[in-house]
Amino acid sequence: MRLQEFWGVGPKTAEQLRGSIGEAEAIAAIEAGSVRTLTDAGIPRGRAVRILRRATGGEGMAVLGTADTRHVYDDLLTLASEHALTAHAADRIRVLTPRSEQTAREQRLDRVLAAKTAWAALSAKDRATVIEAFDAYDAAGGSDRAAVETAIALVTVGLSGETFEVLSSTDTETLETAAAALGKLRETDEGVRVEPGADAELDRLREQYAAAESIENAAFDVIETVRSEGARDLESFKNGVIRHVAAETGIDRERIRSAAADDPADAADFVSTTLRSLTTELDDAVADRRETVVGELQSTIDDAAGDVDVVIDAVSDIAFELSLGRFAVEYDLTRPTFVEDGLAVRQARNLLLDETVQPVTYGVGTHSIDDNSLTPPSGDRVAVLTGANSGGKTTLLETLCQVALLASMGLPVPAAAAEIGRFETIVFHRRHASFNAGVLESTLKSIVPPLTTDGNTLMLVDEFEAITEPGRAADLLNGLVELTVEKGALGVYVTHLAEDLSPLPDTARIDGIFAEGLTQDLELRVDYQPRFGTIGKSTPEFIVSRLVANASDRGVRAGFEHLAGAVGEEAVQRTLSDAEWAGDDD
Repeated sequence: MRLQEFWGVGPKTAEQLRGSIGEAEAIAAIEAGSVRTLTDAGIPRGRAVRILRRATGGEGMAVLGTADTRHVYDDLLTLASEHALTAHAADRIRVLTPRSEQTAREQRLDRVLAAKTAWAALSAKDRATVIEAFDAYDAAGGSDRAAVETAIALVTVGLSGETFEVLSSTDTETLETAAAALGKLRETDEGVRVEPGADAELDRLREQYAAAESIENAAFDVIETVRSEGARDLESFKNGVIRHVAAETGIDRERIRSAAADDPADAADFVSTTLRSLTTELDDAVADRRETVVGELQSTIDDAAGDVDVVIDAVSDIAFELSLGRFAVEYDLTRPTFVEDGLAVRQARNLLLDETVQPVTYGVGTHSIDDNSLTPPSGDRVAVLTGANSGGKTTLLETLCQVALLASMGLPVPAAAAEIGRFETIVFHRRHASFNAGVLESTLKSIVPPLTTDGNTLMLVDEFEAITEPGRAADLLNGLVELTVEKGALGVYVTHLAEDLSPLPDTARIDGIFAEGLTQDLELRVDYQPRFGTIGKSTPEFIVSRLVANASDRGVRAGFEHLAGAVGEEAVQRTLSDAEWAGDDD
């Protein structure tokens, strides 16, 4: 396969990769999903991630039916990657894509939930040990030694389960011996280097070579020093040089004597020839000893090669799966049940909200979700969701989108229980503030085509009326509901126009979210759990009540009080009274 055959790799990107790492390595990096290799080659991270998503899971990307769906998908993977134990694990999480094969989803779920169980079982101390080990692995660039030491740490804390079976097949003592040997060797551009401290004899020879090299560069100082000590003839000068060099370098006199010039022309020739020969001899001695030590260490590593190779290959995968398990523990994610049709959740939570949220039970299509006395109707293809402003309707749509997307990737979901059908396309459309023909056209072009395909489609559309006048919006929304039912799709449509809709198909219903008043702090108090088969009310008197209470200017307050009369002064006064009583109860 040629480099430019990959999605997103145009002539400029291909040229950049070829010039940096070569075509063959670039292709291998794309096929392996290595974000780091591409970014190191100069490709912007965002582009690298997009290229790899298409390369490793192109078919699954078709699930992302709209830009808003893609935004939720990106946000989920960004959130999950924040719990990654290594940089490479974070990159692998960022390029996860929906899986078109159900078996692949189930297999990933099995492994992620096994990793979740393993991470949850660790004590705080053991979790810190694992994190520290992977930090060191990252800092060492994923070296063989770091991989082995990380594996030892994982074995030490007692990680168990399918994800870590490969560790149980290795011998810890063998790995420790191999790690020690690997720690004494380092790959350099000049070849394998033996690290200082690995062998005392090699360290001694290196010190002597460095000292000999230094004194060779100061040959004239040696001559002057020995002459100043009173050497009167060549023989006494030779002995003086040997004695001085030994004292200055710590090199054995016999080694210096063996390197001494046999028939020097004069004193200067004796010093320069002797020091040059001594340096050469020591350089050779260092090379010989280094070769011996490398051979011994490599033999130790080779003896453990089976276990070493296993853990080197396994540690990266363990980091990836354990990172997803850590994410699942952090957000208490659970296994969804895959069904033929339907989308239903019990006690679902939105992962992208910082504050504590009220879990919600909801469902469309055929399902068996039950939450004590709260059971979403089963069999309805479409739900029209109505209710108070700031009542959580958009948040519920986003939550359903999150659940469906996570399940499509084979990841656990933020709900006590969930039943999820297979969707070829997920259409999530947020409310847009613009009100013009162009926005209406682009919106229709975005959300209607997925309904016309043969595959299962999930429609999650927010306040369609925001992009055209209410009367016509109600007509269009009726048409969308009917088309959704006709095409066998599932949908949740948020609107304030429920009372303006024509009779809905038998398999469509209207649900409502209700505001219940104001808190002592005059914040809207909402029951975010939809009530099935009931139209929710926008309750403007609550908002007007808050404006009346917060108005500091007398004229502005009078204006809001005038509005209170329009929406029902009695209701406004009752709301303000209830808020005061709520404070007294606290």
